Amino acid sequence: MRRHIPRWAPALVAAALAATGIVAAQAEPTAPGAVTPSATITNPVLWEDLADIDIFRVGDTFYYSASTMHYSPGAPILRSFDLVNWEFAGHSVPRLDFGSKYDLNGGRGYVRGVWASFLNFRRSNNTFYWGGCVDFSQTHIYTATAVEGPWQRRSTIPTCYYDAGLLVDDNDTMYVAYGNTTISVAQLSADGLSQVRAQQVFQTPSSIGTLEGARFYKRNGAYYIFLTRPANGQYILKSTTGPFGPYQIRQLLLDLRGPIPGGGVPHQGGLVQTQNGDWYYMAFVDAFPGGRVPVLAPITWTSDGWPVLQLVNGAWGTSYPPPNLPPPPRAVKPPTGADTFAGTTLGPEWEWNHNPDNGRWSVNNGLRLQTATVTTDLYSARNTLTHRILGPTSTATITLDYAGMRDGDRAGLALLRQSSAWIGIKRDGGTDRVVMVNNITMDGNWNTRTTGTEVAGANVSGGRIWLRVNADIRPGAGRQGRFSYSTNGTTFTPLGPGFTLNNEWQFFMGYRYALFNYATRTLGGTVTVPRFDLTTP
Repeated sequence: MRRHIPRWAPALVAAALAATGIVAAQAEPTAPGAVTPSATITNPVLWEDLADIDIFRVGDTFYYSASTMHYSPGAPILRSFDLVNWEFAGHSVPRLDFGSKYDLNGGRGYVRGVWASFLNFRRSNNTFYWGGCVDFSQTHIYTATAVEGPWQRRSTIPTCYYDAGLLVDDNDTMYVAYGNTTISVAQLSADGLSQVRAQQVFQTPSSIGTLEGARFYKRNGAYYIFLTRPANGQYILKSTTGPFGPYQIRQLLLDLRGPIPGGGVPHQGGLVQTQNGDWYYMAFVDAFPGGRVPVLAPITWTSDGWPVLQLVNGAWGTSYPPPNLPPPPRAVKPPTGADTFAGTTLGPEWEWNHNPDNGRWSVNNGLRLQTATVTTDLYSARNTLTHRILGPTSTATITLDYAGMRDGDRAGLALLRQSSAWIGIKRDGGTDRVVMVNNITMDGNWNTRTTGTEVAGANVSGGRIWLRVNADIRPGAGRQGRFSYSTNGTTFTPLGPGFTLNNEWQFFMGYRYALFNYATRTLGGTVTVPRFDLTTP
């Protein structure tokens, strides 16, 4: 389940989608907006943390699913018309309804939850199927007739389909490939909601080591299980005698130089075929502290039916020619810009740290956050709202109206991971101060080790402040986050030292921007965020 993320332009998310396979005849409706020409592939296609890629096409629209661990809603779905430019469209798991720990109630679900799941489309009933093993115990199946939802949990299968891929066969039978080292295939019932049979189909040779991250395809009558050797190789199994094998194995890549300086080897992810018959591979690159980032490359096939990755000077290319695709019906929503939290729902680019207390937040004319937890620990505070950081560097700015805070409240903007820091307002003894806090850390079991140290501060007044965080998430050690504030929205004052981002991979998820408001004494305080801005240099 290891996966990493590269970075680049607004178009970046698109490449991440290039990997899955059942093509169905339902096109995305045309929407108003500018039509963009076919875009050159520039890797990473989207410099955001979007790992464990599953990718497929429905008509003229490509879809991309990713892991979210402890963030809610889970399993985001991205949409593209050209494999290069991507937008967030929805989530397959509306809420992490897998136990109270995902509510930060009597436990915590860090580095658990949603990972290495599958998403695909079934043409016969015009339905999207998502499935994922949660807490290594059982697999939950969710369905919807549109990626925007509503999504519903339809069944729970009492088997862990670890790192699973879903194939809808030509005869409409549904199969799941899954496993770590021992690879199995399960046949699902006619409704896709239970298991009919399952059997082991492949045992990974000790000379290869571990294989996982299964994706399942069919091409020209042959069955393929696409597997990763974490985190530096990619292999493929092929059967010409049916989904249960026997399978032969070939190596697609090993220790290949990737397109992101300082990043890892492209691996995992999936394959996708375009309307014109071309194939692409969307992998991800370990690119911490930012996470695991999608990269895209063309695939060709040998005469005897094995895929070949197209390289540039012996490496995964930093760019490739534009895919041969129809003009997109509209431009997708770019990853940068302003959010004023209009309407009655959050945009699909937002995810909470664990499940929110839905009675203590609202949108429409700004984001209103009531304190939902009495704690001194940011990691235990409910209703912390997160947004992926756009790489290689980007800046988040929020407007914060804090007049409604109560004594002991803390509210602001954080860089959130297992080592965190924030800038925000502390209200103590009737006095408001803008502060920078660092040294908020977890141990290796994701329990809180330290709750933070105030390293800089200044008295403020007036009830409104602008908070800004700049994050450099290029892969490597020593990358910095920097904090500043403004009392007029124009002139920003740096606050505190640079914060060194943790670039270890074990937390899996990369750094995020996080908006929070928690109480250290009593509930009842409220802040409003009228605007969030994400910009790049």
